[in-house]
Amino acid sequence: MAGDDKKQPIVKKKIVKGGGGHHGGSWKVAYADFVTAMMAFFLLLWLLGITDELQREGISDWFKNPSGIKGPGGASTSMIKLGGTKDIPKGDGRESEQHAPTPVPEVEKSPQDRVKEIEKKEDKKRLDKLLEKLKAAIENSRELKNFKDQLLLEVTPDGLRIQIIDKKNRPMFALGKAELKPYTKVILRKMSKIIVQEVPNLVSITGHTDATPFPKGYIEYEDRYGNDYRKPYTNWELSADRANAARRELLKGGLPSDQLGRIVGLASSVLLDKKNPRSAKNRRISILIMNKDAEEAMGRTEGDIKEKIASE
Repeated sequence: MAGDDKKQPIVKKKIVKGGGGHHGGSWKVAYADFVTAMMAFFLLLWLLGITDELQREGISDWFKNPSGIKGPGGASTSMIKLGGTKDIPKGDGRESEQHAPTPVPEVEKSPQDRVKEIEKKEDKKRLDKLLEKLKAAIENSRELKNFKDQLLLEVTPDGLRIQIIDKKNRPMFALGKAELKPYTKVILRKMSKIIVQEVPNLVSITGHTDATPFPKGYIEYEDRYGNDYRKPYTNWELSADRANAARRELLKGGLPSDQLGRIVGLASSVLLDKKNPRSAKNRRISILIMNKDAEEAMGRTEGDIKEKIASE
């Protein structure tokens, strides 16, 4: 018995820590899938950032139709009915990059530009206020209310325009003359006072006639020696004379002379009622209270002409 005990083998148990078992490495696979997905996501974002709309449509078409079969209209998902959307851009993309719009960097406005922008906003507010005041005056003033249907107010790209138009039985001027009717003088003086109170903007006055030719095409006058003469006279002269007659009444109403920017006669070249060239509506006086853009444009135009003449 004692000898048998000596020969009996000794068994030692060894415990190995940190084993993996059959599922010990599964997290690595999941992590690899996650990294791959993130890489694909960022690759997609990068592609969206460097391609234009046409290239993206081409890529979209390619995924819809990897076979590349095309018809007259582009890629097609049908082997028989060819057609579809735009062609898929091919090549290395250099051609598409050449046609891609070049991004325009934002230029910081200079202090002078910012000041001009503020001035134009303030100018618009003044003209809007003037428009409201004129509308109120037409409604509340006895002198103006009677001519409500002959006073047209509108905001244009050049400023606020006031048009005083003829009516068949109530003309602004004597027939074929630049002589203002008494009630027209009242209207112009009333308008002048409101304009002076509200805005310092330059004023342009334009005379218009209808398409009826001036009778005979001339006017007769007598010199200081009693000799009779004929002077060529058309609607161009008549419209300019009427614009100047309106100017004189605006000055009498209080408008400063240095606030006048332009006096023009356009005859029947700009008709208000184009379907009826001889309509009374076409005989009118147009008063434009110019905005800053119109004032600057007029100044630049005149300056360019003077510079050109000086250089010649």
